[in-house]
Amino acid sequence: MGSERTVSPQVDPEAIVADHRRLVAYVGGGDDPSDPADVLAMAMVLRIEKNDPPDRTELLTAAARAVALLCLDERSAGDGPWSAAMDAWCDARIRKIARRARGAQWAAAQEVWGVTATEGGASARAFVPGRVGDLDRRVAKLQIGGTEVEGELPEQPPVSGVVLWTNPDLPMTVGKLAAQVGHASMLAAKLLSADDAIEWRRDDCPLAVRQATPGRWRELLSADAAGRAVAVRDAGFTEIAPGSVTVIAEVIRAQEDT
Repeated sequence: MGSERTVSPQVDPEAIVADHRRLVAYVGGGDDPSDPADVLAMAMVLRIEKNDPPDRTELLTAAARAVALLCLDERSAGDGPWSAAMDAWCDARIRKIARRARGAQWAAAQEVWGVTATEGGASARAFVPGRVGDLDRRVAKLQIGGTEVEGELPEQPPVSGVVLWTNPDLPMTVGKLAAQVGHASMLAAKLLSADDAIEWRRDDCPLAVRQATPGRWRELLSADAAGRAVAVRDAGFTEIAPGSVTVIAEVIRAQEDT
């Protein structure tokens, strides 16, 4: 996998393997319940301070990493307190909803079960999924819109590691895209062996978010069809048409690993 990140405190390999198995088994699809309050969703919060907004690339990277870290958390496995919620969510149609927070709102959101990731000057938090109708008020009251921040995603890929490529022909708000790269970070686990997943989690799930060129996007669609990459196909509830491919995850192996 190759990463220069500082290794996190020890993690339980058996728990990571169990979490990884759940993600690999995920197939998606299914119908939503008739009552919207019964929909299972993962809430996400992006820290966007009014006077010091984050960089776009760093914010999306933090959002994707927060989801990956939560999905591969020890508390999400076995008899952990988050395990049942994660099982139920992964057995249903995966839904994520991103909101923004600043100041005291951001501080309050840290008290709700979840995982925060920081990338450069940006931070995002992913929360343990549950019924939309049961969403903690400290998160539910946060604004869904107004997530736009400045910056352009780079096109140059890293030398190695997990890369989440965004569709060059599909404009999305930062909030929508945060949910999409979060989904892609989960699907990237399908491209990792159990040993890779353990190492990735120990390194705090490093990844890169990149903008694909049209030519690169065509290559990635072919790679997805061949099983060498994994595409996110949106259900079309907001902003874009159902079935649209929003992000494609791939793992670039360093030269010495091949």
